[in-house]
Amino acid sequence: MEQAAFPAQQQRPPGRTDEMVPVPDHGEASYVGHDRLADQVALVTGGDSGIGRAVCLAYAREGADVAFTYLPEEQDDAVATAQLVEGAGRRALAIPGDLRRRAFCDEATERTVDALGGLDILVNNAGYQMARDHALEDFSDERIDRTFATNLYALLWLTRAALPHLRRRPGCIINNSSIQAYEPSTTLLDYAATKAAIANFTVNLAAQVGPDGIRVNAVAPGPIWTPLQPATQEPEKVQHFGEDTPLGRAGQPAEVAPAFVFLASPGEASYVSGTVLGVTGGKPVF
Repeated sequence: MEQAAFPAQQQRPPGRTDEMVPVPDHGEASYVGHDRLADQVALVTGGDSGIGRAVCLAYAREGADVAFTYLPEEQDDAVATAQLVEGAGRRALAIPGDLRRRAFCDEATERTVDALGGLDILVNNAGYQMARDHALEDFSDERIDRTFATNLYALLWLTRAALPHLRRRPGCIINNSSIQAYEPSTTLLDYAATKAAIANFTVNLAAQVGPDGIRVNAVAPGPIWTPLQPATQEPEKVQHFGEDTPLGRAGQPAEVAPAFVFLASPGEASYVSGTVLGVTGGKPVF
């Protein structure tokens, strides 16, 4: 997959898919399912755009019904994701709200189970970063709170709420870590710390719930072209986004989603747990 340099661009967080140049590839024209997740139920956080949308699309084409969370200001993107899921012949449940509220994490889990009949797969994908004011002295309390609450607190709250339902299947959990856990950027000090914590949490939780038959894994993406980039990076950084990878380019969400499918598949990953799977364009994850 060849890629020209991205044009300089900037958005306000959380960013919109239709304002990106080029618009990301979520697999709309390329992903073909093979019933790997037939009749399962998935809950994907941050499913309106980027990696989350690509995962929702892939799961639906693999035969799963999909619930996903999104911020209310991302309504247009959420509608597009729901249409992709329904276009694959599966049920979509779009749940607006802020994951920084514990009550919403509980609500999203219960709404998924009530509307779709259970829960087989929890994907903790939603994340927040900000790379514009990157000196630690410039970090506001609001920025620190938003990063840690979105990336870590919500993951703990959602997982806690989901475990009783996952034990009944048993199901699986897939977390979204990052290359930042292994090769941190100084411009993303707080974000990188949360992603390292997610990798640690993944391995630790896998040991705790393995006796229940629940598999816990993570994906560590490298630089992936999503609305998070123009919404949080300086325009000149966007122009060269992904050029420092061995493959020399950023990835597309459609190139990350198959890793989430593999880890969710009971037929292909039944003995895979406590693993962090890198999709990094060649950057090492160890």
